[in-house]
Amino acid sequence: MGGAPAASAGGRCERPPLIPRVAASQGGGMLGKGVVGGGGGTKAPKPSFVSYVRPEEIHTNEKEVTEKEVTLHLLPGEQLLCEASTVLKCVQEDSCQRGIYGRLVCTDFKIAFLGDDESALDNDETQFKNKVIGENDITLHCVDQIYGVFDEKKKTLFGQLKKYPEKLIIHCKDLRVFHFCLRYTKEEEVKRIVSGIIHHTQAPKLLKRLFLFSYATAAQNHTATDPKNHAVMFDTLQDWCWELERTKGNMKYKAVSVNEGYKVCERLPAYFVVPTPLPEEDVPRFHGHGIPIWCWSCHSGCALLKMSALPKEQDDGVLQIQKNFLDGIYKTIHRPPYEIVKTEDLSSNFLSLQEIQTAYSKFKQLFLIDNSTEFWDTDIKWFSLLESSSWLDIIRRCLKKAIEVIECLEAQNMNVLLLEENASDLCCLVSSLVQVMMDPHCRTRFGFQSLVQKEWIVGGHCFLDRCNHLRQSDKEEVPVFLLFLDCVWQLVHQHPPAFEFTETYLTVLSDSLYIPIFSTFFFNSPHQKDANMPRWKRRDLCLFWQGREGQGAQSKPLNLLTVWDWSVQFEPKAQTLLKNPLYVEKPKLDKGQRKGTHFKHQRQLSLPLTQSKSSPKRGFFREETDHLIKNLLGKRISKLINSSEELQDNFREFYDSWRSKPPNYHGLLLPHIEGPEIKVWAQRYLRWIPEAQILGGGRVATLSKLLETMEEVQRLQEKIEERHHSQEALQAEAASLLRTSARLSSLFPFALLQRHSSKPVLPTSGWKALGDEEDLAKREDEFVDLGDV
Repeated sequence: MGGAPAASAGGRCERPPLIPRVAASQGGGMLGKGVVGGGGGTKAPKPSFVSYVRPEEIHTNEKEVTEKEVTLHLLPGEQLLCEASTVLKCVQEDSCQRGIYGRLVCTDFKIAFLGDDESALDNDETQFKNKVIGENDITLHCVDQIYGVFDEKKKTLFGQLKKYPEKLIIHCKDLRVFHFCLRYTKEEEVKRIVSGIIHHTQAPKLLKRLFLFSYATAAQNHTATDPKNHAVMFDTLQDWCWELERTKGNMKYKAVSVNEGYKVCERLPAYFVVPTPLPEEDVPRFHGHGIPIWCWSCHSGCALLKMSALPKEQDDGVLQIQKNFLDGIYKTIHRPPYEIVKTEDLSSNFLSLQEIQTAYSKFKQLFLIDNSTEFWDTDIKWFSLLESSSWLDIIRRCLKKAIEVIECLEAQNMNVLLLEENASDLCCLVSSLVQVMMDPHCRTRFGFQSLVQKEWIVGGHCFLDRCNHLRQSDKEEVPVFLLFLDCVWQLVHQHPPAFEFTETYLTVLSDSLYIPIFSTFFFNSPHQKDANMPRWKRRDLCLFWQGREGQGAQSKPLNLLTVWDWSVQFEPKAQTLLKNPLYVEKPKLDKGQRKGTHFKHQRQLSLPLTQSKSSPKRGFFREETDHLIKNLLGKRISKLINSSEELQDNFREFYDSWRSKPPNYHGLLLPHIEGPEIKVWAQRYLRWIPEAQILGGGRVATLSKLLETMEEVQRLQEKIEERHHSQEALQAEAASLLRTSARLSSLFPFALLQRHSSKPVLPTSGWKALGDEEDLAKREDEFVDLGDV
């Protein structure tokens, strides 16, 4: 449905009193539905007549439009703070003059645009709709930067404004970009909505003022599912004992309750696991620092441990006390020849948080595109910008470090101790990646959620600071957890049958970081969460879930939801897209078969025949030995470090040995990390850019065909066996979901609701070399319209 733009490109500096409107024969019908301008693929002939209608006349003359305005849906405890009417939500085209009229509102939970565009969407195209966050909703915690346009100049907005912008641009942490034109909005409403949005998204907050608590208090009468149905929560001693038994680690390690009530350390969980020989009275000596805490045990009996470093002291007497303490601690885990420990100091010879922060800040700018022209202008130099961000190189280094740790556990039968200042950032990252690669249980959805709960939530990762939920320190905002999800996505992308969950699951999990109705990612530690739960103690909450009478049985507990209950966000049909129908379940073998079919290693599906030549700084097998030796050999743990050359030889031999073995999706799973094998997570980073979509192409097209074949095989099996399996029915539903549209986007299911780009293949910078605009207008037929391909 073609049409001319609703307003000319000129005149953006001042607030014009009139809106140009195309004659009814050209575009009037679409405006009647609340859409300004056309959205189409083919270009309409230039109209010969243009009438000018004042903005207020649109709403007074067309009362039906006003009556059809979308109502604001508020969650329990959510309050409306400010709003503005006659706001134009612009489409990200060159002129940014096409869009939809509606209201812009700000609540204590989200920024929402309420337009009349629901009728423009097909019901079939909303099958992956989030029940909490709408397409035009932005939670306050998801706002990254706010810009205002003053006289065609974009400026960052913060604090009190003396002058208010004519256009508001919001960059989100999930990489969405919203443009709101305020030219036709009343001046008082502009001041109110702009000031309100800036204050509630940029100003520092107090923890108890988070919407999380307002929602939990107001939703107490709502039924909540037991979180233990979705993951092991690791908030009881029994959970840790179960994990020890599952990994066969209960012979050498024990779960302790010495920190119950957080008497020893507020940073540590109430319950955790330490080596059996370690006296419990040693734990409180340095407030939990210097204590090896168990993460996971390998089938060979070796274990992965982590330790927070002791505080640095200048006094010689205190240093001697620390040295004697550490010597005693190391004897509990380093008893050659029976047990040998290898220490990985992640604070000094691995990534720094500053590197991660800087790399992601550059990387995300590639996807925060304001308009189509900007996209095509950066297209020519996109790969060089991607390389200069170093984000993919950081992912490669993380995966490589995890493989090095696995080599020590698997090939050398050594315990590995990860050392970090607080053991709550890079320790969480590396230990989680090791478990995903080595433990097939962690590649199921229940196992993966339990892993995140154990290593990140209970492990004390500072989500509140790292996500900057309180807006108190930008320096503390580092996307460590997002880096972990990106590393896991590389494995999911390279080995799809090995994972029970899909990349869509990882994408919505990353989005859930900014939804403050879930308590999962809004605290720095379990102690901080428990300290902010009024009336109810952890013991009372456990009794509540068990259906018993507790100390506070007169009232219900605060309904702090866990993100693992996906029914809160998605309907059952949409949840099928979170489960991988290609997942290969572990075959159940008879007792006589179990001994002869175990493979110790597994190779990846494909590897380059020759190694790509790389620089010494970013080499695949090369170690930066100078920095490692300088920082580690001078430490008290120097006797536990092997030479770098020996480690590299062992690593390469281990990697080559793994490549030579037949694949086993329920054994060791290592990633491809050479050259171009590390890719951009397209579904998460490119999903809001229409120009980056491939209609009817990409991996989703291949998956759709595979699912059709699987469904046909299942039907044949049902006829043969004359019975139905619930698992097969679920997979068939997912297959039918993918076939609802003949030409799915390559970024399905997120790009389904997005408009299709009508830009030519040739970037804007290439047009200039062909001539001026008049010449281009005469040569329009030479260009291909991607929207019609």
